[in-house]
Amino acid sequence: MPLTFAKEGEVSSIKKIGGKEEVRQFLENLGFVVGAAVTVISATGGNLIVNIKDSRVAIGKDMASRIMV
Repeated sequence: MPLTFAKEGEVSSIKKIGGKEEVRQFLENLGFVVGAAVTVISATGGNLIVNIKDSRVAIGKDMASRIMV
């Protein structure tokens, strides 16, 4: 399921990252790699604040929909 469907406070594991190569590279640089644990801290209007690798990152709905957990 896409990361946008994850519940707040729920720890999920990243299974796959879709999109163009430059999008995947951008997300990988932020720490979104296959197997990484990600926790949704807050979801407002589809935009997410997530905790990944001891960092908080804000991502838009379009980016979050490419991350499968």
